[in-house]
Amino acid sequence: MKTYFLVITLLMGAAVCTHGLEEVKDSNGNPVNVGAQYFIQPVKTESNNGGGLVPAAINILPFCPLGITQTLLPYQPGLPVRFAYHPNILGRYTIDTSSDIIIGFVSNIWPVCNEFSKLWAVDDSSSAKEPAIIIGGKLERPNSAFKIEKATGAHTYKLTTSYGTVGTTPGAWLSAPQLLVTNDVAKTLYVKFVKVDDDATTATTTTTTSRVEKLGLRMFPFY
Repeated sequence: MKTYFLVITLLMGAAVCTHGLEEVKDSNGNPVNVGAQYFIQPVKTESNNGGGLVPAAINILPFCPLGITQTLLPYQPGLPVRFAYHPNILGRYTIDTSSDIIIGFVSNIWPVCNEFSKLWAVDDSSSAKEPAIIIGGKLERPNSAFKIEKATGAHTYKLTTSYGTVGTTPGAWLSAPQLLVTNDVAKTLYVKFVKVDDDATTATTTTTTSRVEKLGLRMFPFY
């Protein structure tokens, strides 16, 4: 009997934890899966050309860690990413809105700043009012936690942090939009998630298909 009530309590707790959350959908209306690869595609507007996201230097010195910049070519997909809960939530294989997640680029080609992880993070060491989003996050750090929130438009979202909303500003290199944290609504970056197809995945990184490998990606998606 005690075991029965314990199970009921755990199930009720899980229901409370997920109450009000919604599955994040990709550009085709399918759930965004933990461990799968997606392009974060900025929505094209009058002030945003819709170019994809890539790691790029945002300072001359020090050169590292890299920041995140939009490409200047409209609709170029950029580099794919994976999403995961942290801490990992057993039994949750889709990403929900308003949940703490980590984001990391996926690429076998990483010629510089290899001492840094591919995890996204807020540059909380900066004294800037609007700190940059950089590469080199750590799992245990609060500056590596992001949330996906719904925005106006079909399957359209924005990324948020405990420091503010992810937005863009003209960067130092050819004024390419650079990702930062802002509380200025006009700078908010609106995005869709485009699932990487098998051919694109093969071109950028190693594809794994077995259940064991997929489980490993869900638990340790960026290492």
